[in-house]
Amino acid sequence: HVFLHDGPLRKLPPTIRVVGIAAPAQNCVKSASVRGAPVKIAIIAWGSVIWDSRNLKFVGEFEPTDLRLPLEFCRVSGDGRLTLAIDEQFGKVCPTRVAVSGFEELQRTIEDLRARENTNLKNIGFIDRLTGRHSARMAGGHAKIVETVSSWAAANGYDAAVWTALACNFAEPDRANMLFSVDAAIKYLEAQNVET
Repeated sequence: HVFLHDGPLRKLPPTIRVVGIAAPAQNCVKSASVRGAPVKIAIIAWGSVIWDSRNLKFVGEFEPTDLRLPLEFCRVSGDGRLTLAIDEQFGKVCPTRVAVSGFEELQRTIEDLRARENTNLKNIGFIDRLTGRHSARMAGGHAKIVETVSSWAAANGYDAAVWTALACNFAEPDRANMLFSVDAAIKYLEAQNVET
């Protein structure tokens, strides 16, 4: 088992697995740890990120956690599938999973999750407990989520955390083109099945 971290390879205990290796990112700002210890960044996940992580860099596996977030199948993907997104209005509080990022730099972790999700940086939520920075203004107005994740990270020994912060797009004309509700989602799925 080896881990590449901007330098020479070093051995890790056999119980730790690192997925993937990435080239150093340009213009990264590394969070400074006031403890002098390595920065520990949580990747919070649900849905396909857990079972289809692609090239996302993380240590070990996505493990169950006590962090629960309001999730709903209210986002229509590019291929027409309904996918889970954080939704404070319609979402049901659901369990999430967490893995430790393979990077110690928050910006690299954000970019890594952005690449996995094939989205814009504004759609990646984050909190940085070391600097106080967070994504409440960027990530779909998820201010309550930022507070929840920040408290959870503090209680669980994480210096920072990232998550997918894609918003509900159900009502957009090129998606379902109707206001989201559970009934509307069922009608949308039924129409998708008729078309295929």
